[in-house]
Amino acid sequence: MEDFSEFVGLSRPTVSKYFNDPSSVRKKTRDTIEEALKKSGFRPNIFAVNLNRRRSNIIGVVIPNSTDPFYMALTRRIELIANEAGFLAFVLSSDGRADMEDNAIKTFKSMNVAGAIIAPLGTRSRHTTLERLGEAIPLVYVDSPIDEASAFVGTDNRQSFGLIVDYLCRSGEPPCYFGMPQVNTNAATRLSAYREAMERLNVEPRILPVADTTTWDFEQFAFEEASRLFAKPDQLASRTILCANDRLAFGVIAAAWQRGLKIGHGAGYDLRVAGHDDHPLSRYACPPITTVAQNYNEIGRLAIELLLRKLSEVSDGATAKDQILLRSDLMLRQSA
Repeated sequence: MEDFSEFVGLSRPTVSKYFNDPSSVRKKTRDTIEEALKKSGFRPNIFAVNLNRRRSNIIGVVIPNSTDPFYMALTRRIELIANEAGFLAFVLSSDGRADMEDNAIKTFKSMNVAGAIIAPLGTRSRHTTLERLGEAIPLVYVDSPIDEASAFVGTDNRQSFGLIVDYLCRSGEPPCYFGMPQVNTNAATRLSAYREAMERLNVEPRILPVADTTTWDFEQFAFEEASRLFAKPDQLASRTILCANDRLAFGVIAAAWQRGLKIGHGAGYDLRVAGHDDHPLSRYACPPITTVAQNYNEIGRLAIELLLRKLSEVSDGATAKDQILLRSDLMLRQSA
């Protein structure tokens, strides 16, 4: 910065003022600096600059799986809105590991981030680390809540499972439930939502016996577990299978195809399979998957807008802890 100030022929405070807010300097000064930037190629070190600020313009984002389309869509929405508001969204993946989630949080603390959006592992998250981060900066959780008090934006699982369970019971044999691996609190929440929906309709919940694991490879997990179940048809409590998410449904459908079972609705089919989330590829599966649609973009938009609001409230001493649950829509397709 000292070298650039000398190069442009202006004081360092003036140059620094420009980099903090270009509109804060006169147009003639701004034009001079921008012309010098073109000639010199100088760019300030954003991380060094943020370390000197009381509050940086970096927002941290932690997701558990960078290849999952849900988290990809979520972070893309967050990045776009953060950028429009003058913030840089810095995304790290925990890769489904508590120690990597812990390291990501420590990294953000060292970077002096202004706030963070976190999709926590939940059941295996290090709550103390998250609590300490929440004491230092505003936090918003997405996808799976860490508790019932912290700021959160996600899907209303009770509403979404109530919707699809009601449809499946009305349109055919009541569904048995194919649960997801215990990777976050959604595993327990969605199981509970299925039970509640079935009991509300006075139908006995039927849970398929699948392995207790923490893998994020949902498709492989479902394929292996469904193959085992299909090999012993007496273990299937119903000819309708409701999967905790669409990625599980992919594996179940693949296992059924290998077994020679026909998936679809009506007398000519062996099984009905439904999912949850409306994965981007669900409509292109064979057959296309009946599911309920999470509003990926809206979750991302509301999460970053809630965080930005909390950042503006910090100076006012506000401590609002919003919990925003979004409703899902039923997507009827050929699999059920």
